[in-house]
Amino acid sequence: MRSVLTVLLTFAAGVLLASWWPGRPAMPPIASRTAVASPGSAALEAAPDDVAAATPWPSQAPTPEQVLYAQPRMMRDALAALGPRVPGKPNLYLLAFAGDGGEDVFRNEAEYAAQLFAQRFGASAHSLVLANNPASLTTRPLANWSNLESALKGLHEVMQPEQDILLLYFTSHGSEDHSLLVDMDPLPLDQIGADDLAGILALHPFKWKVVVINACYSGGFVPPLRGPGTLVLTAARSDRSSFGCGSDSDITYFGKAWLVDALNHTDNFVDAFRQASGEIAGWERRDQLTPSEPQLDVGSGIAAQLALWRKGITPGPSVPFRPATPADASAVTTQ
Repeated sequence: MRSVLTVLLTFAAGVLLASWWPGRPAMPPIASRTAVASPGSAALEAAPDDVAAATPWPSQAPTPEQVLYAQPRMMRDALAALGPRVPGKPNLYLLAFAGDGGEDVFRNEAEYAAQLFAQRFGASAHSLVLANNPASLTTRPLANWSNLESALKGLHEVMQPEQDILLLYFTSHGSEDHSLLVDMDPLPLDQIGADDLAGILALHPFKWKVVVINACYSGGFVPPLRGPGTLVLTAARSDRSSFGCGSDSDITYFGKAWLVDALNHTDNFVDAFRQASGEIAGWERRDQLTPSEPQLDVGSGIAAQLALWRKGITPGPSVPFRPATPADASAVTTQ
């Protein structure tokens, strides 16, 4: 999928050459590219003008080129802001990835996950957020392939490999071919498929990890991600949609059920998943929706390691959910 970037760059070079070549007439402006969205999304059939109106580039933000140029520095700053590792016990490192910049619901979840883990699970829970959203272009690194690799490399350098647990939380639209939408129009960002994610993690191996994929058709991520030391949670089975995204939603069904309702009452991720699955099924019956059927895969050893992490924490009070604001990225203390 990274070949998409090569094609775009080649096309751009051709356009520049064509516009410079002597004798060529002036070329008309190139329209914004059409949004890619999961089936069932309101943006699926959107025309370019509709997309531009829905996700305008902020007038006060740096230019797209400046945003891309700033990413290495922003990643270094985000990693440097991680609190010190608590010695003598397993620590947990949350990496939240909000892939679609066209809808606030995904950024809401990523920011809330960071708040929840910092405030409820204490100093041994550390959070790093990658987000595509017009409001966070100067405060959060982009959620893209390159920053995901940089974040994993940086976390691997600060984590204790025999003890610490990586928690990846992906929230975006998903497609029937099991790819996550990664979009911050007009930036040329690569999409991330199930096999792509497995390959990225293979290059940055972690002994203990929890991977949460909150997207339509996310059950298709289970086969390439399952393995020893790995807990995989998905919002839907491989051939089903999940629900609660869209411009009129503050949080997805899965995000509300697992993060807000369940993890505010238990620190056991599997118990929280089972509670969330039952709650989601009830909402789907109420709304007469085809059941999403969230999926769970527990690799050998990870349950015991998570239990060891839980022994070292005393959960704090519940953390109320509220939609993210532009100030949230700088206001939340990163652990």
